[in-house]
Amino acid sequence: MKKFKNQSLAQYLKNLASKNPAPGGGSAAALVAATGVSLISMAARYSLKKNQSSKAQAKLKSLIKKSDKMRLRLLDLVDLDAKAYLEVVKTRKGPVAKKKAALKKAQAAPLEVCRLSYAAIGLTPFLAKEGNLHLLSDVKCAVEMLLAAFQSAVANVEVNQT
Repeated sequence: MKKFKNQSLAQYLKNLASKNPAPGGGSAAALVAATGVSLISMAARYSLKKNQSSKAQAKLKSLIKKSDKMRLRLLDLVDLDAKAYLEVVKTRKGPVAKKKAALKKAQAAPLEVCRLSYAAIGLTPFLAKEGNLHLLSDVKCAVEMLLAAFQSAVANVEVNQT
């Protein structure tokens, strides 16, 4: 399977719109979360200033490091979710035990999207309070995207429990 994370945005969206089982909602949720966390990284980078306290600089540098790490993992989850779902599709006509195992495995990526989205939202209060005021709307957009990704990933976990 070609990695979706390495495709252009236009190609990924074309694949998402196609009549193929993957990528689907779980992969899209990971991409939305990666987009939200990218906005956090951007806002933190713009908020770094030479004349601010060393404590604020350290906090912003920590936010950047954490959010960049989350973004990379979420991009991996774009593909891991699709791969896991394709295994579910393969087992549909097979033994019940294999289908259940594939469904259980397919819960892992969306669960991680939930955890990372929640953790990323936790990075935003400092940016809202101490960050660049011109980027407050970006921080708010990040939170909304992360909430949407969280809820979408929950839906995928729930459907994979059946």
